[in-house]
Amino acid sequence: MQLNPYGEYAVLLAASLANDWPGSRDEIVERTHEFGMTAVYAPAERNDHAATRAAIDDWLAVVDAGEPAERAALLNLQMARVTAYPRLTDHDGAWHLHYRDSDQRLPQVLRAVIAVGTALHVTTRGMDRLRRCAAGEVPGDGCRNVVVDVTRNGRQRYCSVRCANRDGVRRHRARAAGRRPAL
Repeated sequence: MQLNPYGEYAVLLAASLANDWPGSRDEIVERTHEFGMTAVYAPAERNDHAATRAAIDDWLAVVDAGEPAERAALLNLQMARVTAYPRLTDHDGAWHLHYRDSDQRLPQVLRAVIAVGTALHVTTRGMDRLRRCAAGEVPGDGCRNVVVDVTRNGRQRYCSVRCANRDGVRRHRARAAGRRPAL
């Protein structure tokens, strides 16, 4: 039985949008489909792109929360703001739960799915399994990408192999020069 259908794909979708912001509403919808959402959204409105960006910016406050209690409080506020009664639907031919009303526009749908998915992710995997890339913690490194840790051992720190390698080279050079690495 799958009890967490929203957790992983929703939080990975949010990170994808945060790390590589699409240029249009259509590109956002395309990205949602790439991550497994099959919802048909209410008709587009002129501010959907900007309102979805605001939703992602609000979600980034959760990512950047310093303490688990702060993260939980932010998520609780976001879920209270957007979620509706869970409801059964079979729009894909298989019965499943939605945590939103069926007539919502794209920004509201994504707010609901991402908030609930993030809450499921951090409660099932751990409150520390959502963060910014560790490479960006080094002064002068501009990586601010979000890392959604879905690894088995819970030790993912970098957004990409490229950032992990760059940080490894930086630490190696610091050791070779007799300095302590910057992390």
